[in-house]
Amino acid sequence: MAEQEPTPEQLAAIAAANEECEGSVNYKPPAQKSLQEIQEMDKDDESLRKYKEALLGKTAVAADPNAPNVQVTKMTLICESAPNPLVLDLTGDLSTFKKCPYVLKEGVEYKIKITFKVNNEIVSGLKYIQQSFRKGVKVDKSDYMVGSYGPRAEEPYEFVTTLEEAPKGMIARGLYIIKSKFTDDDKHDHLSWEWAIMIKKDWKD
Repeated sequence: MAEQEPTPEQLAAIAAANEECEGSVNYKPPAQKSLQEIQEMDKDDESLRKYKEALLGKTAVAADPNAPNVQVTKMTLICESAPNPLVLDLTGDLSTFKKCPYVLKEGVEYKIKITFKVNNEIVSGLKYIQQSFRKGVKVDKSDYMVGSYGPRAEEPYEFVTTLEEAPKGMIARGLYIIKSKFTDDDKHDHLSWEWAIMIKKDWKD
């Protein structure tokens, strides 16, 4: 039986149902300070010293000054019931992801893991923003607060979203284009990429 294509009215209804009132948040990001300035501040405050050590590590980071401060390297879609995870290498050609949709069974629960590095300076208020489009209509948007991170030379950082549920039902099945962005308090666009999922009745429908 052929999949039933949603009408514009049905898409608008889906978008309205997913619309969240973001409200106005009276949050003002702190002034940007260099890593050296932060390390020099309040040297005699033991609790602050320990906090900065936890954030920055004990040793100075010898990073490549030409490297971007934040490098988003990988995105993984984690679903326990999936035959295999979706792993996107974000260091190469980003244009290919839209052309090869990942099949996702309707109604399954999944999480998204973002792997990233911080190279030179502390970055505050990192955010992961994801918007879903069906036939050019935005049907969902999710904003995740990732947090503040200092540079480190060892393992990259990982951020995992809360549990999400894939759309389900005959009308929900079909192709979705996902627009993802990794940004921060200062609205720096560290990386933007697009990828695609195909919602089906089963993994191998």
